[in-house]
Amino acid sequence: MKKILLLSDTHSHIDDTILKYVQQADEVWHAGDIGDLKVTDILKKLKPLRAVYGNIDDAQARLEFPLHNRFICEDVSVWITHIGGYPGKYNPNIKAEMSANTPKLFICGHSHILKVMFDKKHQLLHMNPGACGKSGFHQVRTMLRFVIEGDKIKDLEIIEIEKRV
Repeated sequence: MKKILLLSDTHSHIDDTILKYVQQADEVWHAGDIGDLKVTDILKKLKPLRAVYGNIDDAQARLEFPLHNRFICEDVSVWITHIGGYPGKYNPNIKAEMSANTPKLFICGHSHILKVMFDKKHQLLHMNPGACGKSGFHQVRTMLRFVIEGDKIKDLEIIEIEKRV
């Protein structure tokens, strides 16, 4: 069993509230737009980190993290990318791979809109944790946490941090 904290779009921001939830997780997954790599340096010191770079991330972030991160957690195949789209409206750059090599869990960021939905066509769970940074149009900073146990994704929780100022 793994307790996962999923975040995205930190845009160089990390604070004690985020770190409190990091401490409660087994792993932290970051769906891009990290900003300053100090954010991921802090996260890596506390917990195992899986991350991708996003469209605002610089060359240094792109050297450290991939555009697509595909892996197995417990018995769940996972695909994290920053600009992935949504069921029925996936990014054209991933459509062929999505059909040929479908994950059980597809994660992206970028939109700053928290969304969790089941893709009936591909039989996968899609997650976007919204944005936990302070840059962007979102009004509430959000993250997701959930448990992966064997081939099950369960105990999903939305974490609303605070209204963005």
